[in-house]
Amino acid sequence: IGCGIVGRAAAGVTIEDPGKFGRLFILQALPGTQGFYGLVGLFLTLQKLIGIDVTKIPIEQGLQVLFACLPVGIVGLISGIHQGLVCASGCSIVAKRPEEVGKAMIYGVMIETYAILGLVSTVLLLGRITLG
Repeated sequence: IGCGIVGRAAAGVTIEDPGKFGRLFILQALPGTQGFYGLVGLFLTLQKLIGIDVTKIPIEQGLQVLFACLPVGIVGLISGIHQGLVCASGCSIVAKRPEEVGKAMIYGVMIETYAILGLVSTVLLLGRITLG
């Protein structure tokens, strides 16, 4: 969602000045990192399940795994949308002052902090679960 928001804004700027594509692409890539964090959460969850018959996991432990994964999912969704909105606004900065792309990136990276905290929460919670 966030990448789509930025992509629409970046496309409008690129129509006017195709030379700004590289700077705008950086802004569009930022909200996509939440997808990678979700993928890390998936791999960690699957790693926990290696060698376990998932049909025999008690419901309580299954719910523990589910709730451990919620931080990366929920925070990733919300921060990805908001990061997309902030980075779309950053496209306006690049449109008028392309040399200020770093400032636009900093605004987007501030939201990234919360996505990382969501991932760290999931990692810590998954680490506390013992299956088997």
